[in-house]
Amino acid sequence: MKVGFIGLGAMGSAMASNLLAAGHVVTVWNRSEAATEPLASLGAKVARTADRAAQGEVLCSMLANDQAVREVILDSGLLDGMDRGTVHVNHATISVALAQQLVEEHAKRGLDYVAAPVFGRPDTAAAAKLNILVAGKPSAIERVRPLLEAMGSGLWPLGEAPERANVAKIAGNFMLASAIESMAEATALTRAHGVSAADFLEVMTSTLFAAPAYQGYGKLIAEQRFKPAGFALPLGLKDVELALSAGSAARVPLPFAGVLRDSLLEALAAGDAEMDWSALALVAARRAHLDER
Repeated sequence: MKVGFIGLGAMGSAMASNLLAAGHVVTVWNRSEAATEPLASLGAKVARTADRAAQGEVLCSMLANDQAVREVILDSGLLDGMDRGTVHVNHATISVALAQQLVEEHAKRGLDYVAAPVFGRPDTAAAAKLNILVAGKPSAIERVRPLLEAMGSGLWPLGEAPERANVAKIAGNFMLASAIESMAEATALTRAHGVSAADFLEVMTSTLFAAPAYQGYGKLIAEQRFKPAGFALPLGLKDVELALSAGSAARVPLPFAGVLRDSLLEALAAGDAEMDWSALALVAARRAHLDER
């Protein structure tokens, strides 16, 4: 299949690599051209402009946030140059409002639109083991299924309205942030009473919380391994704010999301922007003045 791929951060690069490995013809574009070089060495074609990457049967995009999606997909006129019937698969975590706008803009031009945000960190993406939430027209989903299966180990259909996949992704990341915050505060408590984070989290993640989210982030917290960031703190703040926005739009109170937002802002104010969002553990430790004892 002829595929364009736009957005080559850590996640996008790994995902595009797996499409190449599966035998698809992939044309890539990224605002920073240097990110295209490793993929070119694997056989990808490199487009000089985003619209040139959108000339295949399918366009995949993995951009950082609403602003990037608006600039690259909407404001640039890229959609106007795509052939009718082309499928755009958007893997980005974006707001529900933007998701709904994208549905309308694609429909106006006779383009199919599938939302397919993913759960997984860069190492999971590299191993083609992402869990992919997917929503859109069944016929469009079936057309791109081989691509999704090349990038992930699980596909989770959520209906025909693409924004459903986006709100599920936002809610899932809210749950992850909540798990990290609870471990951060709990380890601050145990440390203050002489029980190390490593010892406490080994007990918890082997018994009551023996689940991938707790085990993975618990290990990072126990080892104080916050760099390099698999999911940086600013992205965590973005997603919590997306949850708050979605909650406000539907009049759904999310009290704990406010706590998470403030903790993430506190981390950024302390200069931790390049750290993984598991560095919320540092915020909890600073609040308890543990490093000063």
